Amino acid sequence: MSTLLFLAEGFEEIEALATVDILRRADISVSTVSITEKKKVMGKNGVAVIADKIFEEIEDSKADMLILPGGPGVGILDEHQGLKKMIKKYNDQGKWIAAICAAPTILGKLGLLEERKAVCYPGLEKDLKGAIIPEDEVLSLDAKIITSKGPGTTFVFALKIVEVLKGAEVAREVGSGMLYKI
Repeated sequence: MSTLLFLAEGFEEIEALATVDILRRADISVSTVSITEKKKVMGKNGVAVIADKIFEEIEDSKADMLILPGGPGVGILDEHQGLKKMIKKYNDQGKWIAAICAAPTILGKLGLLEERKAVCYPGLEKDLKGAIIPEDEVLSLDAKIITSKGPGTTFVFALKIVEVLKGAEVAREVGSGMLYKI
């Protein structure tokens, strides 16, 4: 199993880095991908991360899932035409896409959430065009799209990714090893 996690200037550190950590604990390959022309990407709170690759270096067809963290960098992700083309392709092929915080709005603007359950950071629901927004849920899984509300839901989000890619037992084991109950 392999995933691509995209970084833009202003990404939400906990959503990106905790997700990478949890997936690697589950032996899921995660490549962090900068959508800028440089590998060093600065997070929302001033944490600099050296991405594994820049966008032009990736081979998307080999990954099983695309992951979009939130934060102010979502606007930059949303402007990247190559990434949006890849997201549409993954959706058309029935491959997994996961987005947290403000990032589900990218999927909504692309029309990928029509008649699907989805959640996002509170107050941004208007950009989830056509989505069914469940009350009080922190995470939503519909078809092969996982959405989550924000930084505080990162463990639930990442462990759901582990569950869909490696199974519920592996997700429970990883959560238990971190003293987190699923």
